[in-house]
Amino acid sequence: MRYQRLFVPALALLLVMLPAATAAAQGEEEVPHGPGFGARALQALIDGIQFGVIIAICAVGLSLIFGTIHLINFAHGELVTIGATFAFFLNVSPAGPGWHLIPAAIVSVAFGALLGLGIDRGLWRPLRARGTGLINMFIVTIGLSLLLRHIVLVLYGTRPGSFAQYDIQKAYDLGPVGITPRDLTVTLLSILTLLGVAALLQRTRIGTAIRAVSENRDLAEASGIDVQRVVSFVWMLGGALAALGGVFFGLVEIVTWDMGFKLLLLMFAGVILGGLGSAYGAMVGSLVIGIVAQMSTLWFPVDLQYAWALLTLIIVLLVRPQGILGHRERIG
Repeated sequence: MRYQRLFVPALALLLVMLPAATAAAQGEEEVPHGPGFGARALQALIDGIQFGVIIAICAVGLSLIFGTIHLINFAHGELVTIGATFAFFLNVSPAGPGWHLIPAAIVSVAFGALLGLGIDRGLWRPLRARGTGLINMFIVTIGLSLLLRHIVLVLYGTRPGSFAQYDIQKAYDLGPVGITPRDLTVTLLSILTLLGVAALLQRTRIGTAIRAVSENRDLAEASGIDVQRVVSFVWMLGGALAALGGVFFGLVEIVTWDMGFKLLLLMFAGVILGGLGSAYGAMVGSLVIGIVAQMSTLWFPVDLQYAWALLTLIIVLLVRPQGILGHRERIG
């Protein structure tokens, strides 16, 4: 596919830059006698769906940005981190107002949208006006990623943290599986968010304009569509979704200064697996990545779950190079 050659080096570079996996736990743990394989498989499937929809929320913005301006945004993971850490500041930090997590998350999503718009207006739009090439802009995204990540490191610190609410909960026993009210709520809200994005793309004028620009930018502009306005909206939407995904991921896992960068590899995998530039493909691909990552823990160590997800990506691309929902394109 077109631009596939740009994504392969990006993914390879991300693999090189990704920090080493945490050390394995000392000693071997005894395997307790617990639920059977079927119950554990069903539990892993539920966990995989939850993980997949969170990845999908973050990856949709990455896919939409690529679809409209063909930019491989290496700094998208930092938008995820900023969303989580800003909500943490509003919710937990002694220097913050101490809000409840729900209003803190809402304000964080709005801040993510404004940050996305500000980055586009202040950086990417001037570079596009100067005719900067995609490779050069990709290199700029790496620098922007490093800058934002270390700003978060200075302001937030290296110490992991948790939100003040919904931290420790008793799980509901739903037959052979268990899920906490927090995880169930996050999963349902994530699914509703993805359905809302799909409805926006299919049933609104701005959604139609986004799809038109993604298909053929020049034709869309000749048809009277304000491409700059569409691109700005996509950056706002991408920033808001990244911030929301960061809050959800920090809620079910933990808030750290590099959480978005660690999640970026799986976002790239979901976008490529689903089909470059397809928002629906990013949703499907991310869901597959999340399920495979969690299901692999039934047979292999947890430290290898991301590796098996990426192996699935490679296998699918060997069979269907354009991705699950991607379209073949002629080159040349």
